[in-house]
Amino acid sequence: MRLRHIEVFHAIMQVGTISGAAQVLHISQPAVTKVLQHCELQLGMPLFERVRGKLYPKPEAHRLFAETEKLNRDLQGIRRLAASLKGRAVETIRLCATPTIAISVLPQAMSAWRQDFTQTPCQLATHHTSEIVNTLRLGEADLALSLQDPRHPGIVAEPIAQGVMTVIAPAGYWRADECQTPLSAPGLVGDLIGHAENDPLGELVVAACEAQHIQPVFRTVVQTYQIARSLVEAGGGMAVVDPFTAATASAALVQRRPWAPAIPVQLFLLTASHSPLSHGARQLANCIGGAARACLARGPA
Repeated sequence: MRLRHIEVFHAIMQVGTISGAAQVLHISQPAVTKVLQHCELQLGMPLFERVRGKLYPKPEAHRLFAETEKLNRDLQGIRRLAASLKGRAVETIRLCATPTIAISVLPQAMSAWRQDFTQTPCQLATHHTSEIVNTLRLGEADLALSLQDPRHPGIVAEPIAQGVMTVIAPAGYWRADECQTPLSAPGLVGDLIGHAENDPLGELVVAACEAQHIQPVFRTVVQTYQIARSLVEAGGGMAVVDPFTAATASAALVQRRPWAPAIPVQLFLLTASHSPLSHGARQLANCIGGAARACLARGPA
């Protein structure tokens, strides 16, 4: 049986008449009759008994209907998908991001993306990078964002924006001219806010301090850069954070200086190597890259 045979056969089985099937399929009655005759000819047996203009399915037709019903549902699903692709309202786009990027970059990126994709569903979730890798591998997310390249064989990491680690302190902590020069380890004084031991960027900062024979003492240790920024904004001390967190800090509450020696920080778009992005997801990635670069160029809010 060909696909057209199955369509016509199912329509007849569902409505019981040639005329009804023609209405369901939006074709003429002679066309339905012709397809059914061709189908029965190829099968080598009749599927219906004709009694006074009505069709009565034979036992073979009932068995055939049960076997082809799933295929018919799949065909309907393909039609719906094709229609949604035409309108760019594809299946839900699932995006994961680390908390840092979810707060600092995604709001502006989503706002820009929504101007063209007003009806496309999108699910946002926050995870740490190790969880993001598993989420992508299991097909539970379409794209993800992280400040780390997981270097996993099943994950493609595409850099889309770059800045440098930045020192932030409460407003008035430095003179205005000092903010133009980088700050190195000897300048980390007072109440220092550090990051958890397993934080890769935090480890680079500590390693840079130790290379200058300085052992920083962190009186407060936090899990996320956003908490560190909030503490600094409240006057709670100094912290070295990623450039996106620093750029979205309140200019009225926070001063910032580049860290020396410079520690580059890249924003990576992560995808599963076996799953190319849909049109909508790729456009969302482009908006994220643009928003991230604009965030770094704009500076503190």
